[in-house]
Amino acid sequence: MTTIIRLPDAGGELRAYHPRPAPLALSPGAGFRSRTVFSAAHVVADPFADVTPGSPAVLDWDATLAFRRHLWSHGLGVAEAMDTAQRGMGLDWAGAAELIRRSAAEARAVGGRIVCGVGSDQLISTEAGYPYGIDQIRAAYEEQLAVVEEAGAQAVVMASRALAAVARGPEDYLEIYGQLLRQAREPVVLHWLGPMFDPALEGYWGSTDLDVATRTFLDVIEAHPDKVDGIKVSLLDAQREIDLRRALPDGVRCYTGDDFHYPELIAGDDQGFSHALLGIFDPLGPLAAQAVRVLDTGDVIGFRELLDPTVELSRHLFQAPTRFYKTGVVFLAWLAGHQSHFAMVGGQQSARSLPHLARAYELADGLGLFPDPELARRRMTDLLAVHGVAQ
Repeated sequence: MTTIIRLPDAGGELRAYHPRPAPLALSPGAGFRSRTVFSAAHVVADPFADVTPGSPAVLDWDATLAFRRHLWSHGLGVAEAMDTAQRGMGLDWAGAAELIRRSAAEARAVGGRIVCGVGSDQLISTEAGYPYGIDQIRAAYEEQLAVVEEAGAQAVVMASRALAAVARGPEDYLEIYGQLLRQAREPVVLHWLGPMFDPALEGYWGSTDLDVATRTFLDVIEAHPDKVDGIKVSLLDAQREIDLRRALPDGVRCYTGDDFHYPELIAGDDQGFSHALLGIFDPLGPLAAQAVRVLDTGDVIGFRELLDPTVELSRHLFQAPTRFYKTGVVFLAWLAGHQSHFAMVGGQQSARSLPHLARAYELADGLGLFPDPELARRRMTDLLAVHGVAQ
């Protein structure tokens, strides 16, 4: 086995890296007692599909569902058809609906917990924008909610690009969400996805002033507390999440979606804590699960000792432009042996540079995330060779 690998840095220079000889010992296990934890899961593209940019996604269903079984085996819940699954970045509503049906059936078969994204992405923008009215957006949401409920899954009501584009102000958000919540059979999770994840969502909840937007968000929840299981906050602003968490009605949970500050938010303080619904828990799944089991014993320090070192990798994967974090997530799944290739829906494997991917490999390997470090090293070497980097 070669003991070093030459990796390119951001300045175009090659440097020697000594891969870790053995992985971190991480075993499957049951669910958690102290926190509810979901991993937003990526999808595996079919590498042999004859597709072009903009054409419908074709998935490798066996590999996609096998990865979900991997997450469930470690006690994690799966958040399906969310932005990590490339909703709005290669996966259209038809593909997402099939993904929801198949994953929900798989969850029932193995006893796994699942929540699924509900949006309005069957409404496609044109050069002139979104030619839809509020009633059409509501109907799109209702169609997707019906698919999720018929599949037997819990709904995560996602932010709508169409609503962000056509809403006249907070009143339209109150109307749409109010009607949807009244129709929901079971309590849902409301998702506030910030513009760093999707620029089309700038000004969501009717204002670019986050204090005003937060007030509208809380108004929706306070009007229907019995229909809101919780909120997922993806703003990458720890203090704002803490303030929002403390303002929630009793019984409404906060699921952190903050891939920069998740250890401290999950650990919490003397006034509460956040549960988790995170894209970074796709590559971190087994390690995150072990950390939460430590937290279940009341050992906050031990939890932080396991999870804090992962933040550097997460901040690297989610660096601006944040929406392209999926490339790093899928890349690490390939290196870890969860899929046979590094191809993505919509050709998104090209969205990050070689130095970015090299650093992701180095950080993940240093954490011991790869079950077979030698396989990861060989695959990293193969990718480098394609880019003209000889070892």
